[in-house]
Amino acid sequence: MAKNRVPHSAEFKAKVALEALREQKTLAELSHEYKLQSTQISAWKSTVRESAALVFDKHSLLKEREAHQAREQELYARIGQLQMEVEWVKKS
Repeated sequence: MAKNRVPHSAEFKAKVALEALREQKTLAELSHEYKLQSTQISAWKSTVRESAALVFDKHSLLKEREAHQAREQELYARIGQLQMEVEWVKKS
């Protein structure tokens, strides 16, 4: 009988992945301790390893945030314009 999927928080995933990266315990021990499949722990470990550089890449993060804010302002301006057009059509 298959078990239902259990959603894990990002904090939990990070904790388990960092423990796996420390290599103080084997995957089997971690699997038993956290009641997870070793493949899942390995996947989380790989994800942390691949994305660890992003934590220190503040320049691209700021650039991404600025682009997001610019797009947001653009969309709000468009919403305002459309609301004005709707009001104009209602009056006509």
